[in-house]
Amino acid sequence: MTDDLRPGVYEFFAGGGMARAGLGEGWRTLFANDFDPMKGRAYAENWGGDALVVGDVHALTAKDLPGRAALAWASSPCQDLSLAGRRGGLGGARSSAFFGFWALMQALDAEGRAPPVLVIENVTGLFSSNGGADFTALCQVLDAAGYAFGAVELDAADFTPQSRPRMFMIAARRVPPAMTDDGPSLHLHSRRLRAAHDRLPPSLQAGWRWWRLPQPPRRNLGLADLLEPDAAVAWRSAAETERLVSLLAPLQRVRLDQIIARTARTPGDRAVGALFRRTRATADGRAQRAEVRFDGLAGCLRTSGGGSSRQFLLVVEGGAVRSRHMTDREAARLMGLPDSYRLPPRTTAALHLVGDGVAVPVVRWLSEHLLRPLAGETSPVIGPRLALDLPNSQLRKVSL
Repeated sequence: MTDDLRPGVYEFFAGGGMARAGLGEGWRTLFANDFDPMKGRAYAENWGGDALVVGDVHALTAKDLPGRAALAWASSPCQDLSLAGRRGGLGGARSSAFFGFWALMQALDAEGRAPPVLVIENVTGLFSSNGGADFTALCQVLDAAGYAFGAVELDAADFTPQSRPRMFMIAARRVPPAMTDDGPSLHLHSRRLRAAHDRLPPSLQAGWRWWRLPQPPRRNLGLADLLEPDAAVAWRSAAETERLVSLLAPLQRVRLDQIIARTARTPGDRAVGALFRRTRATADGRAQRAEVRFDGLAGCLRTSGGGSSRQFLLVVEGGAVRSRHMTDREAARLMGLPDSYRLPPRTTAALHLVGDGVAVPVVRWLSEHLLRPLAGETSPVIGPRLALDLPNSQLRKVSL
């Protein structure tokens, strides 16, 4: 397959190129943009810089975008839409970058070069921000530009052991009937998504499409499967671990004590939990609390400005509890990135990069089952699956 035969992509708010990783070799990137120089360096390190422009999306013009892409992907900043943020909505200082992207789509349309397929990825807070007005505004601009549109909600937890629900608005100029259903599907259209749809005026509901996607295959990895060997990481002291555990709510502490007792009784029993700290309102003001989960999933990876700090890991074995920070490489694995992906050298920058990204296997799933058919490719062609170079050889069962 030559480059000229592959559908082209414009990648906006590209970060480290996780959408590109998910789309795979079946697509060719014509243009990529991000405002953050650190992310731009990571993108160039992994994909080369030929198609990359680092700078403000508002400063770009249609002349900066070569050719005609089949797909434009936009993972616009979510800080003003996140449930953990201040909920400024699409008019917020960061999320208004969406309108810089949209101005470019309008300029391309005026030249007859608008991509026939668009994907706008964001947090699920978009369904309800500003009382639903932001979601309605998004549907309005798509409808006015002649796109049929519809959203799906996908959780990275179906593919990789991280709880990460995200909204994907897919818009297309040509919609084959086989790509849509008559109504919502439980695995794609959550209650909050259906409520957002129901708030739309009838004129916008007429342009809505209930996209059809198969259910993902059952995930075969848990959080513990993606971790570094114990001897390769730095553990916190017993005193630091106890201080961390002391932040748990009473019910969570009871659950932890039960796990401690179980592992003390059962040789070889090992439990791994993901713990993160949050600031919660209390009767005396606000206090720091910890929340831990032992369900085989990490909590949603976030940047330091996204409402929670770096995640910890609790390992319970033989009746004892140890704790440590999650490493940047482990976080990258939770996003579906292979160990060959080059992370920034500073841990803080690496965690910021992956916490701001889109889960690679989710993009791959969308590409294979919806985006390529919408782009006119009747036989989905995807790149080679990204094999994770996991720390234990027996984990080669991974299929993302």
